[in-house]
Amino acid sequence: MNIVLGITGSIAAWKAADLASRLVKAGHEVHCIMTAHACEFITPLTLQTTTRHPVLVSLEDEKNSWKPGHIALADNADLFLVAPCSANVLAQFANGLAQDSLGSTYLALPRSTPVVIAPAMNGKMWLHPATQRNIALLQSDGVHFIGPESGDLACGYQGVGRMSEVEKILSCLVSFLSPRA
Repeated sequence: MNIVLGITGSIAAWKAADLASRLVKAGHEVHCIMTAHACEFITPLTLQTTTRHPVLVSLEDEKNSWKPGHIALADNADLFLVAPCSANVLAQFANGLAQDSLGSTYLALPRSTPVVIAPAMNGKMWLHPATQRNIALLQSDGVHFIGPESGDLACGYQGVGRMSEVEKILSCLVSFLSPRA
């Protein structure tokens, strides 16, 4: 299967390398899109080496081809997974904003492509009414969520907001990773 893996600005971004590696080892093609904020936590080179594919960070990266890269990624995706997904990107998706490569790819996906989000953020951000509205809107659009989990958060708080562990994400993806009829 062809998986587009989005990575957003979160301390949990390091888990994306492990997730990408395990998906590749399971025989999937993984193409990563990183937000600029994600690059503050993990480098594109790490994901490029893990997946053996170029990593899309900016729409400026698409100058090498006549066909926009985010459109090609959307057209060929069997699954669109964002792990970790920040509150900012949840809001961007919920409101149909194409501010970067990740949002542009999300909006270009065929409606039949499954979208799965593994959120990671501060618990207050997760529980904020605006975030909860965005989640409800995305769920009504057919987006699936894995987590978040409760526990120690990077900000020093305890509570909900931790990105689910890679093992849990992989087990939840099983139904999406089976060949489509």
